[in-house]
Amino acid sequence: MKESGSGDVTLTLNMSQSKTKLASIMLLDSVSGYKVPSKADIAKKMNEAVDYLKKSEGITNVKKTIDFDNYIATINFSFKEVSNLNNLTDNLFKMMKVKGVNKSSYTYNKEKNTFNRSYVYAAEAKSEYNKLNDDAKSVFKTATYTSIYRFDSEIQDYNNKLATVSKSKKAIMLKTQALDLINGKANLSNNIQLSK
Repeated sequence: MKESGSGDVTLTLNMSQSKTKLASIMLLDSVSGYKVPSKADIAKKMNEAVDYLKKSEGITNVKKTIDFDNYIATINFSFKEVSNLNNLTDNLFKMMKVKGVNKSSYTYNKEKNTFNRSYVYAAEAKSEYNKLNDDAKSVFKTATYTSIYRFDSEIQDYNNKLATVSKSKKAIMLKTQALDLINGKANLSNNIQLSK
């Protein structure tokens, strides 16, 4: 995020650690009762997400990549102001029919130079997880969630002690187990004070 409150976002789904298993699964029609999407189905969903972002207020420069050799997908875009990020992921997940997603909202106060992520746990996440069979649940055992925020100014303080500030003091990372998010044991909220 730049001092103006505009910035760039990269969303990455990295399943490269499971690429051998995923390559085998992609050859099947279904696994454990779940339909396996084709590469064309996956590309179509990515295109729908890109189209949605392109129509969203304050969002520009939308691009996507899908690497089916390593099973890494990314969507990149720019935002005019931090508030443009609010509801974007919620709406993308709804569009993709993903249920039980925890909610986040973002604010940036230019006068006080504070960036805030407010995170609300959705109990539906655990109930949706509990509906999965054991094979599907096993995917989440090693899955992690990582968020990294980069700023023009140095980070003076932050209130989520799960986070780690970089040596340059211009980036902060929060990494947690996916199961901790599903079970409501991790909180992604963070109020970050930037230098003036």
